[in-house]
Amino acid sequence: MEPAQILIVDDEPNMLKVLGALLKREGYHIIEAMNGEDALELLEEHHVDAMVTDMKMPGMDGMQVLDTALDRHADLPVIMITAHGTIDTAVEALKKGAFDYVTKPFEWSELRSVIAKAVQTVKLGSREVGVESIVMGHEGSAVKDISLIGSSEPMQQVFDVLEKVADTPSTVLITGESGTGKDLIAKEMHARSRWSEKPFIKVNCAAIPSELLESELFGYDKGAFTGAVSTKPGRFELAHGGTLFLDEIGEMSPEMQVKLLRAVQDKEFERVGGLKTYKVETRLITATNIDIKKAVSDGRFREDLYYRLNIVNIELPPLRERRSDIPPLCAHFLGRFNEKLEKNVGGFDEQAKARLESYDWPGNIRQLENLIERAVLFDGNGLIGLDDLPNEVLDGEATHETSRVPAEGIGLKEAVKAETSRIERELIVRALEQTKGNVTQAARHLKISRKSMQIKMKELGLRDDSPR
Repeated sequence: MEPAQILIVDDEPNMLKVLGALLKREGYHIIEAMNGEDALELLEEHHVDAMVTDMKMPGMDGMQVLDTALDRHADLPVIMITAHGTIDTAVEALKKGAFDYVTKPFEWSELRSVIAKAVQTVKLGSREVGVESIVMGHEGSAVKDISLIGSSEPMQQVFDVLEKVADTPSTVLITGESGTGKDLIAKEMHARSRWSEKPFIKVNCAAIPSELLESELFGYDKGAFTGAVSTKPGRFELAHGGTLFLDEIGEMSPEMQVKLLRAVQDKEFERVGGLKTYKVETRLITATNIDIKKAVSDGRFREDLYYRLNIVNIELPPLRERRSDIPPLCAHFLGRFNEKLEKNVGGFDEQAKARLESYDWPGNIRQLENLIERAVLFDGNGLIGLDDLPNEVLDGEATHETSRVPAEGIGLKEAVKAETSRIERELIVRALEQTKGNVTQAARHLKISRKSMQIKMKELGLRDDSPR
């Protein structure tokens, strides 16, 4: 595995030299920039896993670097280095999306821990925003750059609940398999609420070691533990007046569940190592991909906390239960990656379309997105076909039926062709049933021409004299 690559931005050569040496000793690859403009150029030229930037620099300061970097690379963890006198600015940076900050003079152990956490968070995908553009189905969203795609019945039910609860203070628990877009529903809920101009703070409970999660959520006072060289607010404080989103809540330790219960119930807490009680008004949204009810019955998750969090439940359907959304999602990702990769792939051939719609997508939307990026990257024929799809999709079950094993002597391509014909036949029959035999409407539903529909029906042995 390639070492993580860290971009360091500081106008002081000595600081660059020291930080670079220390991080290289930890096994990281280092890129250096002495000003914000150079840093932004390097971000476009290199893959960067995390960026560490000084707050005060001549010309473009750290806050401007943060704004521009996150506008272009929303999933990039940015760590701010600030002096004691600018802590308020650092807190403002956190509200704008900075991953974390450390104050000068900082303990190397503190910065090392923050960088390691940032890199690990990216590996776990907890800052991924790739599916941000594909989960909604209504017009008028306030969330920037989110295309509202999803007209299937299961998603319409999600949108109906979302519409009713978005602007209420009720606590919401979002459940669903990994990759279904739970964090995006949380962002959309915040965007449609009266608190949309206030902070939206996300914490991935699975990405933070349990012994550090308390200080992450509630903050700590100076001297609370080794390396706590200054007082630091937690995520609850940063989300005051806005929304706090706790992802992967099912991974929280029993000890932390007790502390969270008090914060949710009484809306108050103490920082680690502190005596002062803080009160906050924060809209809380949580999410999990585990069977949380089973976790409660097994004693792994507190029942009283579950009922506090589950005032409203939004269950996101897996992609295999909303197959009619696959074609528009594919078209959306195709457009995005054509632009990103400077390609001009024209679309998908009929066999590839059929396979994509019939595959079960265990990784859901995120898997679909990754597949299309790969296909666009390597495609050279103008259309994405079966040869551009990975084996996991070609070999995977098309439906929940028992896998069809090719007869002895039948090659992969022949088997795929036969299976594709079967899938095409099923899709066409289903479309004709839904349109009561109207070939024109069925063709429109399948997004092919009426002529192509008639040819395909003839190839597959279906009636070509169906009602018009």
